[in-house]
Amino acid sequence: MTAVAVEGLTVRYGDLVAVDDVSFTALAGEVTAVLGPNGAGKTSTIEVCEGFRRADAGSVRVLGLDPARDQQRLSERMGVMLQDGGVYPSARVRDCVRHYCALYQRGADADEIITTVGLGDRHSTTWRRLSGGEKQRLSLALALAARPDVAFLDEPTAGVDVHGRDTIRQVVRELAEGGCAVVLATHELDEAERIADHVIIFDRGRTVADGTLDELRRGHDEVRFRSAAGLDIGALSAAIGRPVRCAGHERHDGHGPRRGNGHDEYLVDAAPDPQLVARLSGWLAEHGHPLHDVRGGAQRLEDVFRRLLASPHQPARDDKPATDGETGGGS
Repeated sequence: MTAVAVEGLTVRYGDLVAVDDVSFTALAGEVTAVLGPNGAGKTSTIEVCEGFRRADAGSVRVLGLDPARDQQRLSERMGVMLQDGGVYPSARVRDCVRHYCALYQRGADADEIITTVGLGDRHSTTWRRLSGGEKQRLSLALALAARPDVAFLDEPTAGVDVHGRDTIRQVVRELAEGGCAVVLATHELDEAERIADHVIIFDRGRTVADGTLDELRRGHDEVRFRSAAGLDIGALSAAIGRPVRCAGHERHDGHGPRRGNGHDEYLVDAAPDPQLVARLSGWLAEHGHPLHDVRGGAQRLEDVFRRLLASPHQPARDDKPATDGETGGGS
């Protein structure tokens, strides 16, 4: 069932078009990850879905409701996790969560939620005394107080340690498995790859990708390996008959640098054919270089992301104003 439907959404700040004719859907029972660089339009789009900002054009429906006109009805069924703030500094964890549970009146148990997010031993601690990761957990707890049918989570694992990230990811998956539509905005591509059912990538106010991870990776296999830093990747490319590039760097096509610039991880954009791997191993052995961590298969989400944002899909534009929270460290 479609829980969020965005059609032709446009958001302007004066003459600047921050969101440009964007359309997508998010389904109940799924985690939809919204990705993109700073200033891409993610936060503006989500704020319209939450009812905190009005659209200049297009339509948005969340649980069949108009977020602008039906804000009160929607807020009763919607959980929102802000990236920062929103809690009085001297408020204690248990009091704050109990207050939210009472406001929503959806039958959520405050102590159970506090335990779920891993704050059981911090229930009497004030907001100002929580660490950054603990504040993120409390913000998630407040979103859970709604027992939401749709949840908008902004950078839920920012500043959280590895164990806390595992806890939050588990909570997010359980939300979706319970039928909630989770819309998650994040810069953490590894996080999206771990928990997302659906991925939407924004760039310069438009969507440049919309699909499942398998759909975004389709047709883009790779062989990834580590070896000595500074390989002559031009010579290696010629030897194996496929272009080799440094992981995380632009493709070398004979007109750019021919060596690896100090990095020891490399990519070959090709299916992991045994003959290709044999030629690769042979060249490295011939030149006295090691071969470590050979992996083959579909590209990682990070590589899909880089490839899509590097493509000339539209002319460059300025970022939107800093008032929207998407410049600097925002999403």
